[in-house]
Amino acid sequence: MQKRIITEETIETFQQYLIREEKSSVTIEKYMYDIRSFALYADGKEVTKNTVLAYKKELISKYAARSVNSKLASLNSLLSFLCWEDLKVKMVKIQRQIFQAEEKELSKAEYLRLVIASKNNPRMSLIIQTLCSTGIRVSELQYFTVEAVTSGIITVSCKNKTRNIFVPGKLQKLLLNYAKQYNFSSGMIFRTKGGNPINRSNIWSEMKKLCVAANVNPSKVFPHNLRKLFASTYYGIEKDIAKLADILGHSSIDTTRIYIMTAGTEYRRKIEKMDLII
Repeated sequence: MQKRIITEETIETFQQYLIREEKSSVTIEKYMYDIRSFALYADGKEVTKNTVLAYKKELISKYAARSVNSKLASLNSLLSFLCWEDLKVKMVKIQRQIFQAEEKELSKAEYLRLVIASKNNPRMSLIIQTLCSTGIRVSELQYFTVEAVTSGIITVSCKNKTRNIFVPGKLQKLLLNYAKQYNFSSGMIFRTKGGNPINRSNIWSEMKKLCVAANVNPSKVFPHNLRKLFASTYYGIEKDIAKLADILGHSSIDTTRIYIMTAGTEYRRKIEKMDLII
């Protein structure tokens, strides 16, 4: 029986498979990082069930349960591709949370302070408002073209799904004025000087620089939290989780539930409001 060893050739073959399966570039990048981390751990030796179990144990000692499961999902995907099904491991069981920590939740007031703090950086100001008012992912900013914004509807293709995003009237006006100011008559509105989509790490870095001026804890400031603020705000108005899942492009409502968890302080307020103590 041939030894089960993960080589660079194995990883590159799997990468090509993911490309053929039309996985997003972000997903492929993540899978490659996770798998190379495991390959480094295996150190060129034969991979056995004990190897994978020991790796899982090490991950548990270093990371939160959700991060562990995310890394194991990447590894299990590779093992399935290689037909090494007997080496796959179970995910770590996670009890569903009913509220999120207050220190991780970005409030609407904090968001507005970030927008105000970004007034001297028009592009970043518009990126922040676009992400938060539409609920899109950073990778989907590239679909905001002059043509699409003019029509008022953005057609987004991500994770083998296509959905339409409506552009709020005020945002549409701001985006078109920005495009006109910088002589963008067509194509992407948010672009580099070379005409490429803006790198997510640059957006993350620029957002962090606003924290002091906005008086917002840096731990709350990252693009994905703007998407979550959109989700919680929308759900607070509509109370329609199925519709929200469609807007966000989620395949599972369970994922959407994570987005609309309120902070512990809000949960406490509602419990106190029940007035069940004499």
